[in-house]
Amino acid sequence: MPQEELLDAPARYMTAAEFFRFCRDNDELRIERDQSGNIEIRPPTGFETGRRNSALTTDLSLWNRQARSGVVGDSSTGYTLPDGAVRSPDVSWISNERLSVTTPEDRERFVSAVPEFAVEIRSRSDRPRTLRDKMREYLDNGVLLAWFIDVPEHKVEIYRANGEVTLVEGFDQVLPGDKRIARLRVRPAVDEIIIIALF
Repeated sequence: MPQEELLDAPARYMTAAEFFRFCRDNDELRIERDQSGNIEIRPPTGFETGRRNSALTTDLSLWNRQARSGVVGDSSTGYTLPDGAVRSPDVSWISNERLSVTTPEDRERFVSAVPEFAVEIRSRSDRPRTLRDKMREYLDNGVLLAWFIDVPEHKVEIYRANGEVTLVEGFDQVLPGDKRIARLRVRPAVDEIIIIALF
């Protein structure tokens, strides 16, 4: 069963450039590191998880193409957060405003910026506690809205910057956006995730 585990890596703390090269040398794996520099690795996703990630990323990109207000990241997009952690949400959206303070060189690596919107989609092999910890980490670093889509349990936990957590039971309700992505509406179905963009 795929699980997140600690990767045997150099004992010393790697610089940002060294960590980026390390990830590129192991690009068949999804690698992140926490604020203490501990490296975490997960194997490639299963087919169903990959399909859901792809569907949400595609539909969010179509919404963003109309909005033209930011950039969508997929599960391979890495962000260097203010606390030093490097995270790759399953799906993310960052505004042009936040990207404008980064350099072209920075954007070629794990960009030192925080997306306004981050999504983690749980498969049966994922530990709920790990994903909930990520939700809180995202908010602590400046994410405005984070969704934990729990596919096995058919529920969504919505985390907002003010500390509010809302539980939505079932996949038959529309999930609203927030603040900078206020025009976004999403309805996660059992087999797919449908974006409803309101302009």
